[in-house]
Amino acid sequence: MEQRTAFSSASQTSVLQTNKVLRNTYMLLAMTLTFSAVCAGIAMSLGLGQGAAMVMSIGALIMIFFLNKAAQSSMGIVFVFVFTGLLGASLGPMLNHYAGFAGGSELILQAFGATALVFFGLSGYVLTTKKDFSFMGGFLIVGLIVAVVASLANIFFQIPALSLAVSAAIVFIMSGFILYDTSRIINGGETNYIRATVSMYLNIYNLFTSILHLLGAFNSDD
Repeated sequence: MEQRTAFSSASQTSVLQTNKVLRNTYMLLAMTLTFSAVCAGIAMSLGLGQGAAMVMSIGALIMIFFLNKAAQSSMGIVFVFVFTGLLGASLGPMLNHYAGFAGGSELILQAFGATALVFFGLSGYVLTTKKDFSFMGGFLIVGLIVAVVASLANIFFQIPALSLAVSAAIVFIMSGFILYDTSRIINGGETNYIRATVSMYLNIYNLFTSILHLLGAFNSDD
């Protein structure tokens, strides 16, 4: 009887901890996405170029090192905002590029809407079904590596079809990572909401940029 009581108590504690991580992750994610959007808007209004965007992207990559070190402390939250702010601002030149298209503003809104639909749809599915998608981790990492290698190769080859194929692949890979990362949170695989937020943010960031690239390519063919 005492063992059953202890097991029940431990189970309840685990559920409460998981719910806390999930709640904190989505709260911090909402704040960082908003902050990132504001930074992107500022970068657009300033007319920052690709060089500045590259510097900020590199700065964001460096911030990942500090994030991993400070994930267990309150400084981790500060680093998360610096990280997402830099990545958001780095989108400025790309957003200005697509905003220059005919109906460019609508194009960006469509990409944003599609990203939100995919994220909420997939996250909602995992939260509802409680399915464990941890088995996807290896496949997703391999797929991401292949996509990155193909993207780097295309810098030299400049093949439009390959660029579109990479963007399409990243859409599917990031969708898989949304399932995977949400599953890890609700099944106790990720207990740090700062790391969870960074993972989710990167999923959404890459999903948005890839969808925007695809929509922009189709729009330019009209």
